Amino acid sequence: MKPNFIQKVTNWGNFPTVEKEIKSEDSLQKIKDFVSNNNEIIARGNGRCYGDASLSEHIFSTKRLNKFISFDRLNGVFECEAGVLLSDILEVIVPQGYFLCVTPGTKFITIGGAIASDVHGKNHHAEGCFSECLLSFSLLNENNEVIHCSPTENTDKYWATIGGMGLTGIILAAKFTLKNIETAYIRQEKIKAENLDEIFKLFDESEDWTYNVAWIDCLQKGENIGRSLLMRGEHAFRHQLPQNLQHNPLRLKKNRTPTIPFYFPNFVLNNLTVKLFNWLYYNKQRKKEVKNYVDYETFFYPLDVVNDWNKIYGKSGFIQYQFVIPKENGKEGMKKILETIAKSGNGSFLAVLKLFGKNNPLAYNSFPFEGYTLALDFKVNSKLAGLVKKLDEIVEEYHGRIYLTKDSMSKSSLTNYLQNVQNPKFVSAQHKRIINGQKN
Repeated sequence: MKPNFIQKVTNWGNFPTVEKEIKSEDSLQKIKDFVSNNNEIIARGNGRCYGDASLSEHIFSTKRLNKFISFDRLNGVFECEAGVLLSDILEVIVPQGYFLCVTPGTKFITIGGAIASDVHGKNHHAEGCFSECLLSFSLLNENNEVIHCSPTENTDKYWATIGGMGLTGIILAAKFTLKNIETAYIRQEKIKAENLDEIFKLFDESEDWTYNVAWIDCLQKGENIGRSLLMRGEHAFRHQLPQNLQHNPLRLKKNRTPTIPFYFPNFVLNNLTVKLFNWLYYNKQRKKEVKNYVDYETFFYPLDVVNDWNKIYGKSGFIQYQFVIPKENGKEGMKKILETIAKSGNGSFLAVLKLFGKNNPLAYNSFPFEGYTLALDFKVNSKLAGLVKKLDEIVEEYHGRIYLTKDSMSKSSLTNYLQNVQNPKFVSAQHKRIINGQKN
């Protein structure tokens, strides 16, 4: 297969799909040749963002930039090329007693993507975004020069690239710090919340926990609106583990991961099946509170245990809609959002609520700010655009913001949009869509 060809390209939501040129190289000179000969280029990692952020006329795939450069085991510093997956890093660092300082809900993203999205995890309220552990990176910029960027060198490009969605150039490699762990397990507590008042109270009570996340049944109404399961956790120390896990606490047993072999028919996902799933998920835990120990895969990456789970949404695909609302408006805004979703009948299997802490003002393109964020998956159908429009209006009313890594159809005024560049060299389909929206 040639590394440079026209093909159908889509991201994890399978919406939208485009036919564009895609190039993959590990030779710096060939990458430079590609950049010098084309405009409207965007870098693409493993395609695990949800919308059109890594689609453009000319796509550079970083998959062949997949080499480790160094691992300082004494100081917990890792350096690798931009196309390396988090999953590859975890396989190396966890047995050595280290973990990622910040990780999103999938381990199948690249380091370049983690920087371009400035990814956050279940610990933003305590430890911020990925940029908090980022030491430096090398960038191929619009002038086809490789520059070294850090908080003290080429600082304008450093901060513009963090959360900059690939519009400043192609990230080639990066260096970042890790955190120490004693085991590969998480001490977890799962608590049932009957409604929105209770889940917000639980979040307030859990701010001293490093990791917090809640699943929400987004189709509940009335006094049960916001019915949830809160999951909070800490990295477990060896002495805390049950006896059977203490023997080799940094190594996990390899489990087979099932694969969804085909796209589900469109009729499978509907209001009734979403309601049934939500009922089963909530009632699977019979007790009000459960305390246990789970491996890091189960806690951080529950969806990664099923390969190609995106096919459940059918060939028409799905979008993920994620926003943040300031903390002072959080409960009121979330209630209005959930009421609108329940009324629409467009339920979401995956409705995930998290608490953000204060943002780093230097990382001005990053999505999070202090408040509550909700991520929702919606199957693409004829009613979805109308629902998104209504949700956009509510998010705007409460002074919220849309996450660019998930966005595929929201209007421009809601995006924290990229104060850094607008040049013909690095442009995404998302960028063009939002710029055109601003003009109109």
